[in-house]
Amino acid sequence: MEEVNDTAVSAFILSGLTENPKLQLPLFFFFLGVYLITVVGNMGMIILILFSSQLHTPMYYLLSSLSFIDCCQSTVITPKMLVNFVTEKNVIPYPECIVQFYFFCVFAVAECHMLAAMAYDRYVAIANPLLYNVTMSYPVCLSMIFWVYGVGLVSATTHIVFLLRVFFCKASIINHYFCDLFPLLELSCSSTFINEVLSLSFSAFHIIAPAMTILSSYIFIIVNILRIKSTGGRSKAFNTCSSHIMAVAIFFGSTAFMYLQPSSISSLGQGKLSSVFYTIVVPMLNPMIYSLRNKDVKVAFKKLLKKMFPLNKD
Repeated sequence: MEEVNDTAVSAFILSGLTENPKLQLPLFFFFLGVYLITVVGNMGMIILILFSSQLHTPMYYLLSSLSFIDCCQSTVITPKMLVNFVTEKNVIPYPECIVQFYFFCVFAVAECHMLAAMAYDRYVAIANPLLYNVTMSYPVCLSMIFWVYGVGLVSATTHIVFLLRVFFCKASIINHYFCDLFPLLELSCSSTFINEVLSLSFSAFHIIAPAMTILSSYIFIIVNILRIKSTGGRSKAFNTCSSHIMAVAIFFGSTAFMYLQPSSISSLGQGKLSSVFYTIVVPMLNPMIYSLRNKDVKVAFKKLLKKMFPLNKD
């Protein structure tokens, strides 16, 4: 068996989104603004739900968990990406690259299953409103949240175990703005067949299974909505679900484009664009989608503001 004489790579260089010098600074300020909006929006949603007793329901427990996932996902990716816009070479050590991919995988998988859990919650609320508090009890809600994070941790750990077996000795430039699996495998000197099969299998499960759960939930939701006789009741039911549908469409559309195809077929250039949606854009949009279209959140926000800044009446 022929031995490889090349030295193993100890660090990588992230190529980033663009190499055009004229776009570096504008993109830096744009994505810095997006990141700040993401953190403020998601942390604000968590704080609002925590301190508003009227929002202490399963729906908002799941929503606060989604906000936590989005905030963490953005923090794992965006700060390192911003460095690429203001430095000549965005170097990331091998251990840091592995850690970044691990937590990215944890939160990406968790978001897939959290959106499915939220779809099931909406189905129960519309199909069985009288039994909602029993079906979606606190223990059930907590179990769903533990499942979401548990499946993310198991998936990420499995990926890392097999990724650590891959030997990197080629050019150390990763054609991406963060350490994702397929761009990393492009630099491998050893066989990546197992990694690619594992990635396709896990991606199919973590994307298709939650998507089917969401689809079946909304089929039953639509059937139940059509049974509502009053126009106002139908409109209220549709408004309850429209925010979630919007978030699901953007997230699953971009992730499916990136991961449900072999690395030999997928374009890493197009992959960067789709990655921007589910790693940066979706985490920013989720708190806006769920707050701007939700009357309960608006009312809770106004009450919290009154408590924090009471008007002095002489």
